[in-house]
Amino acid sequence: MTGFRISSVAGLGAVTALGSASVLGAALASQYLGGLRPCELCLWQRWPWAAAILLGAAAMLLPTAWGRVVLAAAAAALVVGTGIAGFHVGVEAAWWAGTSACGATSTPLDLEGLRRQLLSQPVVRCDEPAFVLAGLSMAGWNAVVSLAAALGLAFGLVRAGASR
Repeated sequence: MTGFRISSVAGLGAVTALGSASVLGAALASQYLGGLRPCELCLWQRWPWAAAILLGAAAMLLPTAWGRVVLAAAAAALVVGTGIAGFHVGVEAAWWAGTSACGATSTPLDLEGLRRQLLSQPVVRCDEPAFVLAGLSMAGWNAVVSLAAALGLAFGLVRAGASR
């Protein structure tokens, strides 16, 4: 038995899966325990973390060469997550408009139109941060953590390749 090393592909897979599960768990805890309701873009930001959990777990089970490929895909998913979070930060800062799912941009002219708009509206707007810590919204923190995780995973893959 060779033992568990973070610099091994299986070790990187474990760290990726557990770290990603921690981030996704924190998001779910803020929603279900903290009462912070997510907007549409917040929900989108969870998918790359879910992908990284699955890909990290798969990397632990696959042969080393395939594990590297799968972990590279996990790093790519985290880069995509960085982009989604960065887009959300821009929506919050009013640098650009959000998606159509982020809230209505028109005012209805009749009562029936208002009723339809209210029923189709998301509960939470994407341009209003639900929580800010040290000047960064949750989307801002997600951008930072996603980028750090992607870079850390890429660095770990290079290091694991060099230690073969």
